[in-house]
Amino acid sequence: MKLILKPLFDAKLPAGFEEILKAKLIGREIKAGQEIEVDLLGKPLRFKVIYAEPEVLKVSRGTMVELASGETLVVDLEFDEPIRHLISFENGFVLVFLRKVLILNQNGQKIYSDEFEEVNKVSTSKDTVVIVHGKRKVRLVKP
Repeated sequence: MKLILKPLFDAKLPAGFEEILKAKLIGREIKAGQEIEVDLLGKPLRFKVIYAEPEVLKVSRGTMVELASGETLVVDLEFDEPIRHLISFENGFVLVFLRKVLILNQNGQKIYSDEFEEVNKVSTSKDTVVIVHGKRKVRLVKP
């Protein structure tokens, strides 16, 4: 779970401020695109939610909180296993792992994910992802 917030105020924030924000947000349900307010020492601070994974997320201790600066959105994602293939299509991107297929939208948010006994081939056709798995199985995913 990951959350990227953009401050809607001009102030230099100290190192480690993300952990303070996370502590204030634990238990809150937050959605990508919304503006939120965090009370700090009696003063409300406003932030724009640039990225949330999942798109609607309930903040917990395990949530990674980052602060965005500037106008360019940069989202870094890291996975536990190597990515075998990357396929772009109309609605986003498909990451193919040894036994897993992950479909992300243009903002890097998960649309679909599943594990298979064996992933043989993945392809796209317009807005549909085709997954050939096992000996004789095909799955069509239309996000």
